[in-house]
Amino acid sequence: MDNATFTANNVWMMVCTALVFFMHTGFALLEIGLTRQKNTINILFKNIFIITTGLLMYYIGGFNLMYPGDFNGFLGFSGFGLQTDAAGLTPEYASGGYTYWTDFLFQGMFAATAATIVSGAVAERIKIGPFMAFTIFYVGLVYPIVGSWQWGGGFLSTLGGEDAGFHDFAGSTLVHSVGGWGALMAIWLLGARIGKFNEDGKPRAIPGHNIPLATAGVLILWLGWFGFNGGSVLSADPALTSLVLTTTSLAAAAGGLGAFIVSTLAYRNYDLTMFLNGILGGLVGITAGADLMSPNEAVLIGLIAGAIIVGGVALIDRLKLDDPVGAVTVHLICGIWGTLAVGLFGDKAGMDQLLYQLAGVGSAGVFCVLSAFLILFALKKTTGIRVSRDEELEGLDLHEHGMDAYPDFRMNQH
Repeated sequence: MDNATFTANNVWMMVCTALVFFMHTGFALLEIGLTRQKNTINILFKNIFIITTGLLMYYIGGFNLMYPGDFNGFLGFSGFGLQTDAAGLTPEYASGGYTYWTDFLFQGMFAATAATIVSGAVAERIKIGPFMAFTIFYVGLVYPIVGSWQWGGGFLSTLGGEDAGFHDFAGSTLVHSVGGWGALMAIWLLGARIGKFNEDGKPRAIPGHNIPLATAGVLILWLGWFGFNGGSVLSADPALTSLVLTTTSLAAAAGGLGAFIVSTLAYRNYDLTMFLNGILGGLVGITAGADLMSPNEAVLIGLIAGAIIVGGVALIDRLKLDDPVGAVTVHLICGIWGTLAVGLFGDKAGMDQLLYQLAGVGSAGVFCVLSAFLILFALKKTTGIRVSRDEELEGLDLHEHGMDAYPDFRMNQH
């Protein structure tokens, strides 16, 4: 490979790294927009903690846990910290797609996303300390172990032989459902926010305080997905990169439209939040197979994901679970759908592939549910994980941080 191609590949991967980093801005704006003003500082604090601590945990051990080299296919570790020889900075590394340092940074941005998904689901009632402890364990251990099973050359990547195996291009299961399973366990153990369900158990809407910010957050996430999926090509290959960006965008558009149509038919109103989550559902749904799908298949996958969003939100409410931002529906349910879609559509469609996809969903699900439950249950029995009734009613910004996101400056004018 000539140096110009190697340089172009590496520059593209660095651009994608920046786009994935920018997604954390989108997550933060979406979460604060869909929740109440009194908890804004708390949510922003959690998001900043996730990206800073997540990146450091991935540096300390996560990267080498996820990419351990030769291992038994289930658990391996190649040491603490980062180190490379000269070959790690040349086309000899990663088939000339990027350098060792770019590899770490790109993957590190993915790692923090799993805990960010949980942040939105537990908003407005979790103690900040236990959440930070959960983030450290989940990003530092759980996410890289699951990732190693496929992207690190583990057992999922070899199911059925070298040319077969589980396929998850950019992480419908390995990123999104990992976060989604953690979110599901967290909201189950936490319980619903005060006032979410009435005495008859029927759900009540708790409106977010800034829908314009939530809308901006979704558009930023869509932009960031160009790096999330586009960077997962692992080079600047023109044909595959352009296909992936096309299928990603078409699925997002179809997901939004699908959720809009189904929610309008079901509830007789034009619900912007359903529209927004439909876009995210389409993005999560295409992520597993963005490299395998035709434009028509991408649209179909997105449309179905949009419909799933409407049904999934209703299902979560029916189960008496409280997910303020719809994280479980978007990232877990649509993540599962997108993973299974690889066996139904695209270049690898077939019964054998569908079984491999089911195996990946099941193994990741069992491990993440058990891990998240053990971490959160231990925290619940020791420090407790939920704030007091008074703290919840008055807002976490005041009690956890002693700050107000929107101070009334008029009170300070002379």
